[in-house]
Amino acid sequence: MTEQAANLLRSWLLRQLSMPSAEWLTEQLEIIQGDPSDRNLHILLGMIPRRLGKDDLDLNAVDLAEADAVRSGWDPNEWSVDVAARVLALLGLASDGVSFARCFSDLCGSADIVEAIALYSGLPLYPSPELLEPQAAEGVRTNMRAEFEAVAHRNPFPREQFDENRWNHMVLKALFIGSTLAPIQGLDERANPELARILCDYAHERWAAGRMVTPELWRCVGPFAEGEALLDLERVLTTGEEVERRAAALAVTSNPSKDARALQGHLHVFQSAISSGALTWNSLTHKL
Repeated sequence: MTEQAANLLRSWLLRQLSMPSAEWLTEQLEIIQGDPSDRNLHILLGMIPRRLGKDDLDLNAVDLAEADAVRSGWDPNEWSVDVAARVLALLGLASDGVSFARCFSDLCGSADIVEAIALYSGLPLYPSPELLEPQAAEGVRTNMRAEFEAVAHRNPFPREQFDENRWNHMVLKALFIGSTLAPIQGLDERANPELARILCDYAHERWAAGRMVTPELWRCVGPFAEGEALLDLERVLTTGEEVERRAAALAVTSNPSKDARALQGHLHVFQSAISSGALTWNSLTHKL
């Protein structure tokens, strides 16, 4: 998989770069392959943005489908040229998982935020992902939203490697720093009762402080809501703004319990839109 991913990245970059830039990148990759010293790697990673620029990586639907075929969940749709080139350089070092994990941790420890974004963006592609989990966890502890989202958004790594505790705190951290939940891969499949409890506690704290609760929160609460959580949803359905009520309606609809069905009377305004597929979490998220 690593070699196939590297081949894709190389083909995309060589297609987009000018001839001098493409020749420079090819030459530098050969140098790092022949002598993968820390010095050579740091020089290359530092020079890439200056030599290649930071334009968006120009990908089409076929490219994105090929990416997902090579590595399920790999979504480079929002990558830039410098991110792709830096990840490509790292993939050239990916023969030994233990050594790579050590190198990756060292690089992240000294990286600025732009470098960290590139390093974390490649998480789906690196070898021995279980060895990278501790460093990825550091990436979602940051208060820097862009760095956090490089790990958490459009990335299959957290879904596959984080345990429940780490996963739950990543979702909560997204809310703390004003990030969104929709781009988190596996958001629905990894939802769990403990996360629902944590998010309801968070909602109560926000309400007590007179602050808004993002409607996305209820997506992870709905399937497991019972008791007080259902009362929270009822409160949103009856007193919330329109977008909040729509979110609460979706959340209640996802809960098959008898107690949740007792709230159906509050859903009649939204029932048709939910049944027809006009109201979904994706359509709701676009309005936030």
